[in-house]
Amino acid sequence: FAGRLTSIPVETIALNQVIASTQDVYRTPSAIAHGRQLPFYLITQTHNAWYVRQNGSITQLRAGDAVLVDSAQPYELHFPESVGCLSIQLPRPWVGQWLTQLDSPSPRVALKDQGWGKSLSALCTQLGEAPDLALAYPAALLSDQLGAMLASALEPLLQPRRPVFDDAATRVQDVMHASFNYPGLTAQQVADQAGLSVRSLHRRFAAQGKTFGNALRQHRLDHAASLLRQPRLAGLSIAEIGRRCGFSDPSHFVREFHLQWGATPGRYKAQRAS
Repeated sequence: FAGRLTSIPVETIALNQVIASTQDVYRTPSAIAHGRQLPFYLITQTHNAWYVRQNGSITQLRAGDAVLVDSAQPYELHFPESVGCLSIQLPRPWVGQWLTQLDSPSPRVALKDQGWGKSLSALCTQLGEAPDLALAYPAALLSDQLGAMLASALEPLLQPRRPVFDDAATRVQDVMHASFNYPGLTAQQVADQAGLSVRSLHRRFAAQGKTFGNALRQHRLDHAASLLRQPRLAGLSIAEIGRRCGFSDPSHFVREFHLQWGATPGRYKAQRAS
């Protein structure tokens, strides 16, 4: 047997990249009896097929499918080929914040080619291949993004009878409009000010095919473009424009703006001036 484990803590969860030889893993009743935390594991194999056996049923998984396994119940993990996976350890209280159905008799699967499973699979696959990428993002934001994708993939909202964004949507938009320029703005802060739970906030965005992080980014970049188009603000530096839009790092602002508008802020400003 040979293997390598790279573990990166992200707030209360842990991202574990596992690179190993062919193996079978058994979670036994005696191990459960000696356990204290009994977390969940969200596991995504990046290249090879594998399967999980739990409560008498077998769940076949393709590379890229993400499966949520409860360590409070006996299970078996079987990797007929080499292991290259991301196993995310999720505390039970954390999972309870995002999923309404905490206990399930069998593993719950987010398919890589259906609904929000596509986004969850892409995130887990990317982190499974390069876990150090997690260090480049604020821990709270990454934790929230993962929770929102997990909830949207495993417990999708039914077709609403009325628009998802009603008066609560107006409150969310008002809070984001008033606070988007605050560096480090989190979904929890917006939810608190809008009178929503953070799970409800994320699920509302997910129902529209969006995430909180992307919506905030779009809001900031739209405002940055509007500032760059105003002749009366021509004397402001690019760094100051970025700061006014919530970007504390000028280089990060330039990269994000270029991705969105196809030009650096300086070139965008010059084009509008001409």
